[in-house]
Amino acid sequence: MDKYLIRKPRTQDSSPVQDSSSSSKRVRVDFNLENLPSYPGLREKISSYHPNNHDEIRRYYLTKDPCQPVDDYPVSYFSEKPRRFRSEWYVNRNWLEYSINKDVAFCFYCYLFGQDVGKQGGGETFLVKLDSYVGGVNSAHNQAVKKSEDLLKEKQHIQSVLVKQSNQDKIEYRVELNAIVDCIRFLLCQELAFCDHDESQGSSDKGNFLELLQFLGDHNESINEVLQKFWKNCKLTHHDIQKDIVNAIARETSKAIIKDLDNGFFSILVDESRDISVKEQMTLVLRYVNKKGIIIERFLGIVHVASTIALSLKYAIECLLCEHNLNLSKLHGQGYDRASNMQGNINGLKTLNLKENKSAFYVHCFAHQLQLTIIAVAKNHINIAEFFYVVSNLVTIVGGSYKRRDALRDAQFAKIKEDLENGVCRSGQGLYQETNLKRLGDTLSSFCTILDIPILNMDEIFVFSGRPRRNTQQNTNLHYYCVELFYTVIDMQLQKLNNCFSEANTDLLLCMACLNPSNSFVAFDKEKLIRLAKFYPSDFFGTDILALDSQLQNYIFDMRNNDLFLELQGVSELAEKLDNTRKHETYLLVYLLVMLALTLPVATATVERSFSEMKYIKNELRNRMGDQWMNDCLVVYIEKDVACSIDIETIMQRFQNMTTRRR
Repeated sequence: MDKYLIRKPRTQDSSPVQDSSSSSKRVRVDFNLENLPSYPGLREKISSYHPNNHDEIRRYYLTKDPCQPVDDYPVSYFSEKPRRFRSEWYVNRNWLEYSINKDVAFCFYCYLFGQDVGKQGGGETFLVKLDSYVGGVNSAHNQAVKKSEDLLKEKQHIQSVLVKQSNQDKIEYRVELNAIVDCIRFLLCQELAFCDHDESQGSSDKGNFLELLQFLGDHNESINEVLQKFWKNCKLTHHDIQKDIVNAIARETSKAIIKDLDNGFFSILVDESRDISVKEQMTLVLRYVNKKGIIIERFLGIVHVASTIALSLKYAIECLLCEHNLNLSKLHGQGYDRASNMQGNINGLKTLNLKENKSAFYVHCFAHQLQLTIIAVAKNHINIAEFFYVVSNLVTIVGGSYKRRDALRDAQFAKIKEDLENGVCRSGQGLYQETNLKRLGDTLSSFCTILDIPILNMDEIFVFSGRPRRNTQQNTNLHYYCVELFYTVIDMQLQKLNNCFSEANTDLLLCMACLNPSNSFVAFDKEKLIRLAKFYPSDFFGTDILALDSQLQNYIFDMRNNDLFLELQGVSELAEKLDNTRKHETYLLVYLLVMLALTLPVATATVERSFSEMKYIKNELRNRMGDQWMNDCLVVYIEKDVACSIDIETIMQRFQNMTTRRR
């Protein structure tokens, strides 16, 4: 080209000439598929991205469901008449989307393939009725729908047309992909690493994934033939392919969880903790009652939060819920610890959610309550604090040195062996374990007798250690240990526990206790159950309260005269039995109360287990794992029972639709 063109020399002070049209060029937006917003009101226009990335971004949104949140939509006034969006408009309109923050409806397909008009593709609002928006066969909307369908049909892609394959090649490709998906799902459910290894053909450290795939091929001739055939040009073993498959499994797992929820109300259990790379991670767990009356707690996801203030956590929760088409209007319970950013009465996460939804009651985690109560008692009661201080020192002295541990272990082993030989003690399964503690009744008398320690007589006068106190009332040993020690500690515990509950929460829990079916529904109280219904005004309207009154009367008579309900031990068993006997259809309002009581969280054990499992997924050897990669692995690993139940064809189809594949 140089002999046809004369290059203009450039000096150091010369700057490139910009024509007048350069200023009118659009600024291209950098993107990351993991960070693309789900809210339609927050999305950038498709034209703002580089043209080479348009199809990839469109395909990403097409693999996700349209944003259709169900909420108490705000009211707007047109011509002095109130108007609001309705959730029933979603029916038979899979193209309709709604933005909560903007109170605006969008067309999903016109955003992806519509003309570049306004702030969103296809315009920002509907200027016509929904029924007439679709238009005729050749309307702009239907053309956008057709383009979306064509994008997901890979056989119509230019890349696929250029690659001519026989039916046999496609069958072999599916056999290979099926085997790879099976291997990855197995490794994820067993929490076995399959990345960060030398996966080259001649490597001796290929990692679990390639080793398992090779093992599968060695024991299946058809799979082995396919692996050998495609080993050079279509291995499907690259790290990016592995991450895409894991993402497909995770998305289908989350989709199955949301389907099981079936647009019902739920509670959230939230906590934050740092991972191995010192990044603050927030875990969110859903608690709900499924259609069979069974309490379910499912891990929804883990989100990296740069700030742990309440507003940041609330925004992260809303984004995660919106990604799965869930909304805070269905939130009927919150479970956190006692951190100020969580349960603060002014700007805590609990308070922010309660301002939007009055039914999102907060119950402090019972496990944390008990732990904090014991700690408070140990610090405030002198005798209890002294006891724990001595025990702590003893554990520190013995456990701080491996020599002392071994010496104690050997001495105890020799003593037990001698006692067994002399017939002093008996052998048996589970006896004399190092980490087990005997009950008080098993140690007190025998221990004192063997070591010649005088056994305390509870009827004698209690003697204080040290110098005798003046004018001290003399009491028996029984009075001291029972009244001055035991009753005092119990009273301190009760006071501490009562401080953890607000008056409203206490009344709420007392009303819920009336649903307990134990001892032939002895705790039943109709007035308290009606008061319980008034705690949820969005679920029980004025006429429902009147209907509940008469329904409760029939319900308790039926329950106490039905042998199937006499041996129940808890509200969870009651819900399952009502569903199995189809009594929940007869007593709809009572069953609604039961579901609300079960939905309210009482412990955050599932969240704590999620953080424990995070340490297995992201450990010191895999401390550079990305947020999306870690989230996908955790979803599949924690909810392995759901992940294993998903049809492999569904996973393969989602994987194929993620991006343009050769087959």
